[in-house]
Amino acid sequence: MSRIGKLPIEIPKGVKIILDDTLLSVQGPNGKLARHVMSCVTLTIEETSLTVVRNDDSTAARAAHGLTRTLVNNMVVGVTKGFQTDLEINGVGYRAEVKGKELVLSLGYSHPINFPIPEGIAIDVDKMTKVAVKGADKELVGQTAAKIRSFRSPEPYKGKGVKYSDETILRKAGKTGKK
Repeated sequence: MSRIGKLPIEIPKGVKIILDDTLLSVQGPNGKLARHVMSCVTLTIEETSLTVVRNDDSTAARAAHGLTRTLVNNMVVGVTKGFQTDLEINGVGYRAEVKGKELVLSLGYSHPINFPIPEGIAIDVDKMTKVAVKGADKELVGQTAAKIRSFRSPEPYKGKGVKYSDETILRKAGKTGKK
């Protein structure tokens, strides 16, 4: 039995869960999310909780048990509280700003990078070097933050580039003089 999969998911007030065959829809104050559930697990919806039960002890069912529970829990948390990933921009002249539905990044290239903000994502820029990616879908928030980071990953010598706020960069020593 999966230790994570057997835990029930508490359904807060204001969250509506609809299971239509294999399509699970979760609706709350921060939006609406939908996902197809694998056929090897069964969802049981009660008044204030939801449980995930696997249909048999096959390898696929055991693998999907904890995964499905975590994905559904992320949907419930996303429509109630939401998710946020913070990025920091380090480097002389490196900056970010939001213009309409685009994030404009100046990262030392000969041209600015115009990144279209995906639907369901909100981006806040503070002091032109701190970027907050917010949204209800945890996967989309993480993928958007990773895409922004990929435009200029931090380099190990001076630490210039875009990094996660909780990321530590292992620094390398530069060249030494001739002896």
